[in-house]
Amino acid sequence: MYLNFQDSVAQFSSWVWGIPLLILLIGGGLFLFIYSGLVPFRYLGHAVNILRGKYDKHDSPGDLSHYEALSSAIAATVGMGNISGVAIAIATGGPGAIFWMWVSAFVGMATKFFTCSLSIMYRGKDEEGNVKGGPMYVITEGLGKQWKPLAVFFSLAGLIGTLPAFQANQLTQTLIDVFEVNSSNEDTAKLLLGISIAIITSLVIFGGIKRIGKVAGKLVPIMVVIYLLTVITILILRFDAIPEIFSLIFTDAFSGDAVMGGALGALIITGVKRAAFSNEAGIGTAPMMHGTAKTKEPIREGLVAMLGPAIDTLLVCTLTALAILASGIWKNFEGNGISLTLSSFDAVLPYGMGSVILTICVLIFAFSTLFTYSFYGYSCLSFLTNSKIGKFYNYIYIATIVIASVIKLDFVINLIDSGYALMAIPTVISTLILAPKVKRAANDYFTRLKTE
Repeated sequence: MYLNFQDSVAQFSSWVWGIPLLILLIGGGLFLFIYSGLVPFRYLGHAVNILRGKYDKHDSPGDLSHYEALSSAIAATVGMGNISGVAIAIATGGPGAIFWMWVSAFVGMATKFFTCSLSIMYRGKDEEGNVKGGPMYVITEGLGKQWKPLAVFFSLAGLIGTLPAFQANQLTQTLIDVFEVNSSNEDTAKLLLGISIAIITSLVIFGGIKRIGKVAGKLVPIMVVIYLLTVITILILRFDAIPEIFSLIFTDAFSGDAVMGGALGALIITGVKRAAFSNEAGIGTAPMMHGTAKTKEPIREGLVAMLGPAIDTLLVCTLTALAILASGIWKNFEGNGISLTLSSFDAVLPYGMGSVILTICVLIFAFSTLFTYSFYGYSCLSFLTNSKIGKFYNYIYIATIVIASVIKLDFVINLIDSGYALMAIPTVISTLILAPKVKRAANDYFTRLKTE
């Protein structure tokens, strides 16, 4: 029965990530990219100033500062998707998949600008009067109550898509690989690790959104800097291979010869899927976090959110890809996910330093994601029921960490991919319908900015 369920999930994931969804995510993002008139991209410096707290006002509605909202959203996105997800993209789609991740990131920046601006424009409130954001509130507040079935559809899909299965699975696998656990003891070790990870995660997530924001705000800068320095060291050691790597990424992107057997469409889908897992643009999770930001200016939060895909896909994912490709071992490597990244780091860095540093990074990456994702599932269940019942999601969340630690990676990927695909449909549709509202607000905001 379990195998039949696995097969069904794999088939559904393959079906739902077809051409129609690709057109919706990339085509919709490209439309928003052009429709914005590239105005948000011209104000990247202003976005950084907002992030620095220059425009923060303590009396604004919401729970998190701009910085905490972005840190929490990035903590959810700069995670295992950037270390393990990139390795999966290369293993299943070849180097060309990275090019399509870049394309997704650029259009994703525009998508994030629109979705997160809308999350402030159309915030809701729970029965206790707390400010709430996310596509479900954008749909019901922005499109009207008659669209509520679409909001319910998003929330139901969100209960699956925001499960911590991938992060728990790959964090456990990292520790198993690094400590070279004997295969006969592997299942027991994974279960014990899963329980330990669940206990640590519960200490933070039961503290609520404000504690999550503060923890993420401290962890994110540290983890990005450590990871950045490590990969730069690898690239310096393999500096002569960099031109060839970029050439390979661009040529393979349009040939699809590596791994995919010439199936260009499948290669593009691989890149888009892994980019969606990396930066979540168009999926609808980030608007839930950005919707809690302390601000009365929707466009301001949209600009901050736009930095997300640039940091996690264009910067962190690219660094991971270059490190893996520079090692050269990806061509004949039998394995997937975090195991490939670990082996790539060890192949270049001496004295086993690669495993040590990457393990530290993985621990920070994975835990920051685990801390943040719980808020997304809680938000979805709270919308479907109420905030009191929503809090019970954390118990499901903790149980999932233990279960995901011992099940197969392929099943985990297909399950989360399916949830993401279903979440993207209502998110992108509602964003495209309400895009003119964002454009009018943006024109007003940037006009006022020039007169200040």
